[in-house]
Amino acid sequence: VQLVESGGGLVQAGGSLRLSCVVSGTSASAVDMSWHRQAPGEQRETVAVTSSTGSTSYRDSVKGRFTISRDNAKNTMYLQMNSLKPEDTAVYYCTVGTYYSNDYYFPQSWGQGTQVTVSS
Repeated sequence: VQLVESGGGLVQAGGSLRLSCVVSGTSASAVDMSWHRQAPGEQRETVAVTSSTGSTSYRDSVKGRFTISRDNAKNTMYLQMNSLKPEDTAVYYCTVGTYYSNDYYFPQSWGQGTQVTVSS
């Protein structure tokens, strides 16, 4: 499985960005996927998850601002990020993994990441 992210960049607080993740080596429709992020000096954290059955999950700090989606025909996953805050600054990673019924997600394949920087 190969994952290639794009769409990161520099944006002012309150702005928007849309990240894309193109999947190859598997069908996006058949896998669970997620966006993770890692800020400088911090551990990686799960931002949002989308299951192959259509369910989604978000970390509390992005609920109402971020939307995860996928276009299975394009084998692509997206993360629409609105009302961005400086604390959203991080490298964002696309993953393929397994989403369990207790809302636990285990990532198995990672993309190379895309930098998102939000200025105040």
